[in-house]
Amino acid sequence: MVSKCDPSFFVYKDKGHIIYILVYVDDIIITGNSNVIIQQLTTKLDSNFSLKQLGKLDYFLGIEIKSVADGIILLTQSKYIRDLLQKTKMAEAQFISSPKTANCKLTKVDLDFFSNPSLYRSVVGALQYTTITRPELSYAVNKVCQFMAHPMDSDWTAVKHILSYLKGFIRHGLHFNVAPSS
Repeated sequence: MVSKCDPSFFVYKDKGHIIYILVYVDDIIITGNSNVIIQQLTTKLDSNFSLKQLGKLDYFLGIEIKSVADGIILLTQSKYIRDLLQKTKMAEAQFISSPKTANCKLTKVDLDFFSNPSLYRSVVGALQYTTITRPELSYAVNKVCQFMAHPMDSDWTAVKHILSYLKGFIRHGLHFNVAPSS
């Protein structure tokens, strides 16, 4: 069955077994609660396509997958964020404890246009991607997204504030408890 939310996400259910398949261009993740069915599916796919099995999942589309304890995995974007901090010359930024500053008022009526709107859009787009594993950024990133058409210097200051926050919490992410497979 194809997911209604994502046409590249497939779910197979049969007799209490469930298999999830995520396809992105030529990368595929297959997981589920039955190693036997996963192996059968992988064998069938390999007979029709040339598969290169990379083993245990540890990195996918900029998302790092780490086993941090028995049955617990952590999804982070540490490398992606480090690269973003390098791109924006914020790698040495002083860390800030909140992604949104209380005294930064963003407005569309400012006259100090940011000198590099392409950079602004690129960085804000990258920040949107970080919200996959960092949902606490959603509000602050949503606010700076509202000024993509004509960013102001104050908007860029808000973006740098978010980046400074990320600098201090670069290894944070989402924790998931994983049920053992059969």
